[in-house]
Amino acid sequence: MALSRFWSWMIAISAIYIFYLLFVNRLYSLNGLVNGKQNDAVLVAELPMSNFEGDTAFINALKANTAAGLVQTDTTFKLLANGTVEVSAGKQAADGIFPTCKNTIMDIWLPLIGYLTFFCGLLNLLNDSNAIGKLAGVMAPFFVRIFPELPKGHPAYGFMTMNFAANFLGLDNAATPFGLKAMESMQEANLDKDKASNSQIMFLCLHAAGLTLIPTSIIGYRAAQHASNPADIMLPTIITSFIGTLAALIFVSIKQRINLVNLVVVGLVTGVSAIIALLMVYITQLDGIEKFHFTGNLSNGVLLFIILLIVGYCIANEKVFQLNNTNVFDSFVHGAKDGFTTGVRVLPYMIAMLVALSIFRNSSLMNIVMNGIGSVMGIFGVDQQIINAIPVAIMRPFSAGGSRGFMLDAMKTYGPDSLTGQLSCLFQGAAETTFYVVALYFGSVNVKDARYTLGIMLLVDLVCVISGIFVCQMYF
Repeated sequence: MALSRFWSWMIAISAIYIFYLLFVNRLYSLNGLVNGKQNDAVLVAELPMSNFEGDTAFINALKANTAAGLVQTDTTFKLLANGTVEVSAGKQAADGIFPTCKNTIMDIWLPLIGYLTFFCGLLNLLNDSNAIGKLAGVMAPFFVRIFPELPKGHPAYGFMTMNFAANFLGLDNAATPFGLKAMESMQEANLDKDKASNSQIMFLCLHAAGLTLIPTSIIGYRAAQHASNPADIMLPTIITSFIGTLAALIFVSIKQRINLVNLVVVGLVTGVSAIIALLMVYITQLDGIEKFHFTGNLSNGVLLFIILLIVGYCIANEKVFQLNNTNVFDSFVHGAKDGFTTGVRVLPYMIAMLVALSIFRNSSLMNIVMNGIGSVMGIFGVDQQIINAIPVAIMRPFSAGGSRGFMLDAMKTYGPDSLTGQLSCLFQGAAETTFYVVALYFGSVNVKDARYTLGIMLLVDLVCVISGIFVCQMYF
């Protein structure tokens, strides 16, 4: 219900504000909002050539640059064939409605279909070989304490284990299919199919902090921006995302009245903390190139090892498949078909959310919100370098692409080794695209009422922002 209201009001308020801008002549054309692309020049006026008759030098320069247009400071003048001069200034914040629909399918949905098809095939191998049940049994002592509504040994435990492991290693594309299968499995035990269960809420909220050991993409972006040590963001990202994950666990447990003070939960948290600490001790001893090389091989190597482990286990237990009148390959193909079906089911939810965000960003309301928060922070004496990184933190829950654009712009403008550049990377790496995740995961199982999921996930995002600022200042 909260997501539905947010989506509806975001579109309504953005559209009303757009028409207001048009009415007061602060917006010249609606074409860009519908058909324009991100970073296109924004049309602000169309003038007859006669307006420039007194400026011969300008007219000659304009005619000499009819293809690209004449650029003066931040304004572009372009002469059209009918003699009209188009005046453009600034850049469009996001793709328009139609390009967003197209790019959602071409750039996000089709690749997702591929990932889902392959990894859901692997997951079906785990299921048909009875391995998922054994994996669930291993994690049951911990999961039964934070997912008390799910019975011991529930298949969702195995899917969640794979999902958390993939996220932990920065394998986002592999994590999504595991997560969707976990949601489907939990939905089978959900008594009210239209309303999110406590288990589904706990699972998604634990996603909010984006607990990651190896932020591979962030390191890559920093390397491309010529950071002196591209992998220096690893430890702050791990610490921040770990704090956020613990916050999510505590917040949801309080809401659901789950007792976390027990040997299993405390022991597992302590164990994970120790593993992270040992890895960090080793990684921090490596130089920049060695660190990037090791972390890249670790994440990709673990992925290949998981694939090998699944296939190898299935080969060793081929008799299990024969008893069910199937084989390893046919089992994979059957699961892959389910992955494709899941991908088709989530498309409407993806388009609905991303188009709403497109309208919101292009209405300039996002900039108003960002500037307002920056002004308030400035009143309280917050460092300007921190304020400069806040746009990434604000955009991250809405759009991964939008926040990534802000992150890259911050590194280009202020430098990758500045506090602003480092903090922008931290905000990008230690958080999740909250609204997209809620729409995707609940949409995949047709849950209409997310209950308090969105509120807690946004609260966890805030925890990550606050802790990230302190961690970044202490570390750098």
